[in-house]
Amino acid sequence: MTTRTPSSRATAGHDGLVAVAVVLTLTVGASVALGTGGYPIVDTGQTLFYDDAVVVAEPAPADAFYGQDATYDGNQPSHTLATDGLTVYDGVTGLTWVASPDTDGDGILESPDDKLSWWDAIGFPATLNAESVGGYDDWRLPSIKELYSLIDFSGTDPSGYTGGTSGLVPFIDTDYFAFEYGDESAGERVIDSQYWTTTEYVGTTMNGDHTVFGVNFADGRIKGYPTSDPMSGGDKLNFAQCVRGNPDYGSNEFVDDGDGTVTDAATGLTWMQGDSGEGLTWEDALSYAEELTHAGHDDWRLPNAKELQSILDYTRSPQTTDSPAIDPIFDCTTIADEGGDTNYPFYWAGTTHANWTTSPGGMGVYVCFGEALGWMQPPFPPGTYVLMDVHGAGAQRSDPKTGDPDDWPHGNGPQGDVVRIYNHVRCVRDADDTGIDDGESSIETSLRFHPNPFTDRTEIALALPSGVEKATCRIYTPSGRLVRTLSQSAASDGEVGFSWDGTSDDG
Repeated sequence: MTTRTPSSRATAGHDGLVAVAVVLTLTVGASVALGTGGYPIVDTGQTLFYDDAVVVAEPAPADAFYGQDATYDGNQPSHTLATDGLTVYDGVTGLTWVASPDTDGDGILESPDDKLSWWDAIGFPATLNAESVGGYDDWRLPSIKELYSLIDFSGTDPSGYTGGTSGLVPFIDTDYFAFEYGDESAGERVIDSQYWTTTEYVGTTMNGDHTVFGVNFADGRIKGYPTSDPMSGGDKLNFAQCVRGNPDYGSNEFVDDGDGTVTDAATGLTWMQGDSGEGLTWEDALSYAEELTHAGHDDWRLPNAKELQSILDYTRSPQTTDSPAIDPIFDCTTIADEGGDTNYPFYWAGTTHANWTTSPGGMGVYVCFGEALGWMQPPFPPGTYVLMDVHGAGAQRSDPKTGDPDDWPHGNGPQGDVVRIYNHVRCVRDADDTGIDDGESSIETSLRFHPNPFTDRTEIALALPSGVEKATCRIYTPSGRLVRTLSQSAASDGEVGFSWDGTSDDG
């Protein structure tokens, strides 16, 4: 169970000393605790609000476009760069990453020089382990759910952009991670900054190609990438960003609540067991979620991109299991796809897929629980299009938020991604805490700031009572605005420590 302690404060003194309020949530291991598994979802980083075209002021609850990603604060990213600059620790997920996918070891990240085939990427962690990079010898290539934890939707899609990359913003935090766009002088596209994972598609894409899921941190998408490159006749080359720690990350703990909802104890989220049953525009999807009363609750929302991706089951696909890519504990509407075959929907996220154009908010993120279809042009005969699964069930792409799908007869982008606009909805809410009696609303603990007061960084130390497995520290301004969420599992001695740099938060 979880319980909240009374707030503790570090108050402002003088000469710019930082003022914060801290609220603690302690997780007790005596009962099943929601959200205390190994799969906390990192917030998307999207703070701007959009209508179906441009950036707008924050909508009020009764306004159109209320309830989108930026409306809700999740677990804010908490990265710590090692003093040697080689590794980055994520305080939310418990994962440690190499700071740069510099695979040739020359200290410079370059595309395509540091890219590997998937087969070489699978073996590359052995090199890091042999060198004990960062002092560790348990590096691995990440799964798709691990790698997607790094995506940052403050980025902008550069597709179609010309004029260099200096004004572009990638979908990864470059304050901590090295990043390079594709090298046009080497024949690459600007968007060619794809990263491999260990997650193989259980079906095939294109023309029966062996396919592995990856994240493109240049254009902000998950796609299935064939391991061979039909253009060069050789292997497809992508970056490899290795990880270690938290072996439970990405593992769900679904429970059928018996009331038309499913709770994931690993993430602390409760989901509609079914879906909207029909496709909606992005604006209508937001309204559907905000107005929904289901299973006695009225605090449903449209999930953000990372929340929605968390319930994908990459062991399933229409090709292989004759099912959507989701655990069968959920119900999923069937559709007739653009080729007239039985398939499964795309689902809207509340996240905007921002781009560099004069309509930066025109596209919304969706996740494919059915096949990620596209209209491909084979070389013969010219002018013909073939509908195929180009990116795999489990991909994350984007659709226009409004419009007529008939205006896109051959899809969008280089692979002709089908355009539906009317996508389905599966709502989410924060799971209820369970097992808390009125008399257990507070747990005594000691909280120490050092230094306190402080001008920039402080260490927050907790002495946890017996049986407490995890502490979540939420830091607020004195006016009540949440600026940072930090989570940490208890050490064997019952101590938990958080490090917070107040200069990185706008407060």
